Parts: sequence; C-alpha cells; structure tokens
Amino acid sequence: MAAAAGTGGKVRVTKCRPEHLGAILTKLADMGARIDCHRDSIYLEGPRRLKAVDCKTMPYPGFPTDMQPQLMALMAVAEGTSIMVETIFENRFKHVPELCRMGADIKIEGRMAVINGVPKLSGCPVEASDLRAGAALVIAGLMAQGITQVSGIEHLDRGYEFLENRLASLGAKIKRVKE
Repeated sequence: MAAAAGTGGKVRVTKCRPEHLGAILTKLADMGARIDCHRDSIYLEGPRRLKAVDCKTMPYPGFPTDMQPQLMALMAVAEGTSIMVETIFENRFKHVPELCRMGADIKIEGRMAVINGVPKLSGCPVEASDLRAGAALVIAGLMAQGITQVSGIEHLDRGYEFLENRLASLGAKIKRVKE
C-alpha cells in the first residue's frame, strides 16, 4: 500500500484486518491517500504527491516502530517537512544513509529525523541492513527514477516471502537477480 500511495497508484488489499492497521492507515490518509476500509479489505488510492506529516512511534495501538522506515521512505518524497520521532528503538534509523544516497534530504537529531521532502528519488545501488530497512528501500526504489538495486535481500526473505512476485503482480517493475 505504501508504494501505491507514494506513486499515485491504486491497490486493493484483501484478506486483511483493517482494524489492526489503524495508525498506519491514519498516517497514509493524513498524507493525502484516499482509503476505503471494508470488513476484510482495504482500497487505497495515492495522490499525485504526498503531503508531509509528523509521526511518533508508540506501542500498539500507536504507530508501530516496525513501520517507521517504510513511512520515512514516503516522507522522503512528500511535499513539505516531516518529523519522525522514534521512541521504541534508538538504533532504528539505519536506512537513512541509503535513502540519502537516493537523494532524500534527511537529518538525524538523536531519536528524531527531520525529512525535507524532495520531488523525486534517484535509483542507485543500496544495501538493506535489516528487514524493515529493506522494505523501506524497496518502496523508495519503486518510487525512484531509474534502477535501484537492493542488496542484502536475505533480510527481506526472512519476513516477506516472494516479495518481488507479489509486487510484480501489482504492476511493479521488479525482479530478483543473482549477484
């Protein structure tokens, strides 16, 4: 859903529990996505360009720290300045240098990141340091102009089985290559 929101796309997710995703869906709506939830499905339509938002990670039902890197990938291209405050894990910003290599404008100040949205990211080789960072880099790569090659995909394989096939089925231009 995040990649669709960040690229102005549309997606329907089925066999899910929207009530478990309240904090995430609220942030996507605050960024300008149109979201329709049903009993076991979510329809999301992204805007042409996302709007900046502020976010603070919190225990459930607050915004989950596990989704912070993925939201930050969206904040990187949102119009305006976003603030991300990480209250759960102090070392959860490992993805920031890789996003910056793609053209993101992110400054870290302790447990806070200040993200000045840029109009576009540029594809380049990046490395996933963990599962969530890898997901953020894939989202950033799908939004970027040019080719993004994500290494360290063993982290992604631990949590997202057949990710490239699932994204390709939604229209993403993505493939796994042997190194």
